[in-house]
Amino acid sequence: MSNAGKNLRYLRKLRGWTQEEFANKLKIKRSLVGAYEEERAEPKLEVMEQVCSIFKLTLEDFLFKDLAENTGGSYLDRRRQLKMVAESNEIRFVPVKAAAGYMTGYADPEFVDELNTFTLPMLAPGQYRAFEIMGDSMLPTPSGSVIVGEKVEDLDDLKNSNTYVVLSRNEGVAYKRVMKNNRLKNKITLISDNPQYEPYNVSAEDVLEIWKAVYILQKANAAPVWDVNQLAGMVNNLQEQVSTLKKKLN
Repeated sequence: MSNAGKNLRYLRKLRGWTQEEFANKLKIKRSLVGAYEEERAEPKLEVMEQVCSIFKLTLEDFLFKDLAENTGGSYLDRRRQLKMVAESNEIRFVPVKAAAGYMTGYADPEFVDELNTFTLPMLAPGQYRAFEIMGDSMLPTPSGSVIVGEKVEDLDDLKNSNTYVVLSRNEGVAYKRVMKNNRLKNKITLISDNPQYEPYNVSAEDVLEIWKAVYILQKANAAPVWDVNQLAGMVNNLQEQVSTLKKKLN
């Protein structure tokens, strides 16, 4: 019998994740994580491969070694293992001045390696990139903010109304809310938080990369000051805009 369930539980607790958070990382149901940890079911191969990728393990070690026992179980050993995982989460930073070059170099490892990097200790394992945004189309997120995004591998994983950094052939780097177009399957609609900017469509075939926004970094006191009436007006306009779009898409 393998140690997969026991090791899954150990690794989850090592990162401090709930079963729900771990399930989201693995793109499976929370109940499956519980079943695996309680050894009521054996994890599927693709799930185990994903766990091994996240924690930099071999499939053999994950299946047959007791990972908690092999680390000695001490606090310092667990911290060292946690640090090794965190160090793999270097975030490449794309400033505005590098955005044009990024359009042609995004898939070039040498170009990407030349970008400056930083780390955030609160990030879970994954592939991240940071983009500096300019302009007022996403107010109240101020111009000059840095959006830290996690790589989205499949357009089917996009969730309506969530914010993403979208790299496309015609529009370049754009930070917007995304709506899937139910009427036009090969297009997605990009929406600004500032209702003064009209939504627009991007063809799926023109999309080069998509990064789901997970953190927004900004300078202290950079956010604009809004009064209640301004905020209420913006919210109402945005709600009307989204409602109109939903009617058109459906």
